[in-house]
Amino acid sequence: MTYRPTVRGRRLARELRKLREEQGLTLQEVADRLDWSRATISRLETSQTRPRPGDIADILDLYGVNSPERDALITLARQAGQRGWWTAYADVFTGSYVALEDEASQIRTWDPQLVHGLLQIEAYSRAVITAGRLLPGPEDIERRIAARKIRQALLDRPNAPRLHVVFDEAVLHRYIGGRAVMGAQLDALARATERPSVTVQVLPYTAEAHAGLDGRFTILSYPNPADPEIAYVEGTMGDVYLESAEAIAKHGDRFQRIEEAALSPEESAHLIAEAARSSP
Repeated sequence: MTYRPTVRGRRLARELRKLREEQGLTLQEVADRLDWSRATISRLETSQTRPRPGDIADILDLYGVNSPERDALITLARQAGQRGWWTAYADVFTGSYVALEDEASQIRTWDPQLVHGLLQIEAYSRAVITAGRLLPGPEDIERRIAARKIRQALLDRPNAPRLHVVFDEAVLHRYIGGRAVMGAQLDALARATERPSVTVQVLPYTAEAHAGLDGRFTILSYPNPADPEIAYVEGTMGDVYLESAEAIAKHGDRFQRIEEAALSPEESAHLIAEAARSSP
């Protein structure tokens, strides 16, 4: 099964690379001393393989790392190796996004075309998945819908992340699934604006040229300062995860500009409610 690195897995990978560099060792030198392959060390440092506590202990011994840091990193390896609910849907979630979203304390997202997946009703999701995924059969569609329902439970947790969604006004007027489905989706979206952990803003047509013209993106933030923010850009040719300070700052600035150009949360809620009333 393909390994989907969690936030803890990425944190461990960064620590392993940092420790190796502090020792002044190359990947090949570490591999030679442990009698492993260079690729094995590289995959551990880039979160491409599931870390095994025994292997991590061997690396830490080589680097001379003592407790309590040693114990903390081995515990981190155990936590990083735990399988999340999404592993049962490895055929649905092809990237690491859901594993990273699951631990976020804040989710900021811009989408010019769709209601965010965490706020979609089942009928709307079915229409989106059917039209956009070109799946071979109805069982594949239903499996994706089941996975999305489990994913949406994230917002019902006691420690639910703060979700800040901005989307284009066109989303309110694109009747995905038909008028009845869209009416129900708008009703659900109007109720979502009342949740204290959810902020919804609409970018109006009057905004004209704006900072979101390059397409949708998401910024994930975490409660632990050791875990840097991640900017996620989804595309038909694959997903991109950006973690450099420069890339995060750029996307953070883009989101702020989009947010400032959008209607306020109160104005947006009024517009959504108005669109819901006008739907049959």
